Amino acid sequence: MAATMRPLADMPAADARAIRVVLADIDDTLSTHGRLTAAAYTAMERLREAGKLVVPITGRPAGWCDHIARMWPVDAVVGENGALYMRYDADARRLVRRYAADEATRRANRARLAAIGERIVAAVPGCALASDQRYRDTDLAIDFREDVPPLPRAAVDRIVALMQAEGMTAKLSSIHVNGWFGAYDKLAMTRMLFAEAFGIDIDAERDRFVFAGDSPNDAPMFAFFPNAVGVANVREFIDRIATLPAYVTRGEAGAGFAELTEFLLACA
Repeated sequence: MAATMRPLADMPAADARAIRVVLADIDDTLSTHGRLTAAAYTAMERLREAGKLVVPITGRPAGWCDHIARMWPVDAVVGENGALYMRYDADARRLVRRYAADEATRRANRARLAAIGERIVAAVPGCALASDQRYRDTDLAIDFREDVPPLPRAAVDRIVALMQAEGMTAKLSSIHVNGWFGAYDKLAMTRMLFAEAFGIDIDAERDRFVFAGDSPNDAPMFAFFPNAVGVANVREFIDRIATLPAYVTRGEAGAGFAELTEFLLACA
């Protein structure tokens, strides 16, 4: 995979024409300064109208995913960094939910996560439980710059270390440190979603996917998909991402996603 990122314009037109599925992180990839812009939302609509499958792949909570799957112009959503997927079955008029862990395991972990969250907030001045923590089923999200003043890198690293000391998987997004019990990630749940819901083997068809992201928790997706794209603000984390995306947009955040959409549709 890419050791350096090339401009999006360098993606061969034939590769862009072959894209069937568009996957995208939400925070600072679809959203800009915490808001979903009209341009990014419209871009998702245009991609679906062009016959693409559109799936956000996010660290955001199950409660948000319920809304996203029902209300956004998407085909499904992967949430909590791969703990679950949801999709709305319009024919059956029902929301389909799929978790990596069973309900008993999730219930047992919730009390542990709450206690760990309290200890981390007490140990790292300036951090806080993420405002969306109450909507989470499986993980702990510690805010280091969404609703609190940005913390220095050493403080963020301390949060990661405290989670890991508890035996948790810890991943860094652009705004939160997310921690959970289990070995799943965004890629594993994406693989499950496409096999179960769409009958697509992503290992066999990875060239027909594009993934757009911006932060270290997107690293498994950047490494797996040859047409992975970073929006321009991915450069902020360039020293924390083991495998960079193959391409990078000129625009940041939602503008970068809209740029990717324009490029794909122009090549179609």
